[in-house]
This record gives sequence, C-alpha cells and structure tokens, in this order.
Amino acid sequence: MFSDKNIISVTDKAAERVKYLINKGDENVKGLRIGVKSSGCSGFKYNVEYATAAKDFEETISTKGITIFIDPAAVMFLVGAEMDWSESKFSSGFDFKNPNEVARCGCGESFSVSSQ
Repeated sequence: MFSDKNIISVTDKAAERVKYLINKGDENVKGLRIGVKSSGCSGFKYNVEYATAAKDFEETISTKGITIFIDPAAVMFLVGAEMDWSESKFSSGFDFKNPNEVARCGCGESFSVSSQ
C-alpha cells in the first residue's frame, strides 16, 4: 500500500536498538511490531513488541537492515512519523516524532490526534 514511501522513518539509533532487541529475542523473532493502543490521559499510547511474522493487512517496512511491522489499525496515526531511540541516566526507550500528534500528556506517555 505504501510501497513508494515508508509510513514511518527510523533513525540510525533506533535501527541499532531494534537490531539489538531482535538478536536478544528468541530465534523466531523477525522484527518489531508498532501499534497504537487506547491509553493514558491524552488518549493513545505507542506499543512496540516482538514480531515473528506479519499479520493480515500489516504494512512491512524493511530499512537499515531491520524489519518493522505496522499494525493496520495504527497506520493512520503513524504516517509521517519518525522512530528514534533515546537513553539517559534514568530512562531509555523509543521516541516517536509524529506530525499527527496535536497534544501529549504531561508525562509524555500518551498522545492525541486531531479528530478531523
């Protein structure tokens, strides 16, 4: 569906972390799946999990030596987003810079999008 352009872009830092996680997972892990779930005070939360194969209707992105599977229900929330990895003394995790976000909660765990 999005063969000319990836739904999301992945920074070099994020790609390196995905490679690390895939290598750390069991032998059936083929990539990471990105989804969006209802959660938090702003409405939605990004969900990242191991993937052993593509599910029906999922978009598959192969870039920088990794495979990312996009949950079909999350595509409309992720188009144009960038996935990054950040690490500090007190926290680490994937960060999403998403042009579709209109607000984030104070702690940064959830986000909302325009209802238009």
